[in-house]
Amino acid sequence: MVEFEKRGVPTVAWVADGFIRDAIRSAENFGVPTVAIATMPLPFTNQSPGAVESMVAAGIEQVVQGLTESPESGPAIDVGFTTVTEPMLHFDGTDLLDSMEVMNRQFLEWRWSDGFPLVPPTSDRVERMMAGTPRDPQDVVATLEPGFGVATVEKIAANAVMAGCRPEHMPVLIAAVECISEPAIYLRNKAMSTGPHAPLILVNGPIADYLNINSGVCALGPGSVSYANSVIGRALRLVMMNVGFTYPGVSDMDTIGSPTKYSMCVAENAANSPWDSYHEELGYAPEESTVTVHFVYGICELHDFQNWEADKLVQGFASAACNTGQVSTGKWLLGRRSDPRYHTEEKEHHFMMVCPEHALQFHQQGWDKQRVREEMFRRARMTFEDLMNVQEPKGFELAHPELQWLLDSPKTMLPVVESPECYSIAVVGAAAGRGAFFWGAGAPVTKLIKP
Repeated sequence: MVEFEKRGVPTVAWVADGFIRDAIRSAENFGVPTVAIATMPLPFTNQSPGAVESMVAAGIEQVVQGLTESPESGPAIDVGFTTVTEPMLHFDGTDLLDSMEVMNRQFLEWRWSDGFPLVPPTSDRVERMMAGTPRDPQDVVATLEPGFGVATVEKIAANAVMAGCRPEHMPVLIAAVECISEPAIYLRNKAMSTGPHAPLILVNGPIADYLNINSGVCALGPGSVSYANSVIGRALRLVMMNVGFTYPGVSDMDTIGSPTKYSMCVAENAANSPWDSYHEELGYAPEESTVTVHFVYGICELHDFQNWEADKLVQGFASAACNTGQVSTGKWLLGRRSDPRYHTEEKEHHFMMVCPEHALQFHQQGWDKQRVREEMFRRARMTFEDLMNVQEPKGFELAHPELQWLLDSPKTMLPVVESPECYSIAVVGAAAGRGAFFWGAGAPVTKLIKP
């Protein structure tokens, strides 16, 4: 809508009651605060044609008004979070601990918190955090959508302090922020969706050992063994919120949410992997360190205590990909999502964390990661009928006119993703036959970690 309006084409958006604040705030962010909306009680999703028609009929006058009148300003609303102009904030209490509690209560009220207690980002703590990088405090690392906040080194450091990071974590966090700002990530979509998109961070190279980023037992779980994992992942979420303005209920309209959105960071268990590491596959040298960020919808266990044959192991893994309850399953039938501002196209990828035990079995039988990807592509298939059950028929018609014959052959088996390369693989975890499968949204992005 905003892009049409900027080009002189009048538009009106249908907006459900629960999304009005989101729509107005988004229009302001994207440069057209006077955008016209027509309200309706419910989203059009999951409504019968008759119900949609009734809502449209009831709001048609709003559409006419929006197309024929030029509003001077958008409706006044509570944006849902607080901004301040003071360069320094002060919180008083009976002692320092009480002052910290006062600060945490205030940050919760202002929506600057992820819900857990925050470490006060005092000037001395932020300065110590910035000592973890030689970059100037005012260096601009990225501009983050949807709020177009400018992520300087200093702002990243302040959020790192609140998350509980240490100065040595800064290079990893800065690289992760660079990843999510890449046009290929399409952050606007990930940050504003009704889906549980969460950034999965994978760290490769010597820095993972230096920082004790857990790659083994409970690598994605809680505990002191995953301290670095927890705080780095948490810091990225706080940066998304407090720099990118990805605030729940304001721009992040996630229907239910997911605990993965708090923190998800892990290292590859290269020491116990028989294969080249993830970053080596991409062409990086073993002595280089990288960060990969992949926005994912959810996680499923890859459990198999029974089989040692590669053929049977991969068959079980393929079953995890066959889930039409996930957006990315069969999404290729509707074409690729794209962002015309950057000429990027999104190919849906999945991320597989294979435990060392399973990886060794594959390797001993001559299977490398590419063979696993190819077998996943060959075996993770569903009927056209099942894949289209949750897809928009018109979208399929426009995206693939050459495949319309499938409408007459609904039992034809099709892959759930576009190509074998849509399966990314890293070796993670400890012993005992359990891996993890992540349904992805788009593709991962990798950046070299610099000082």
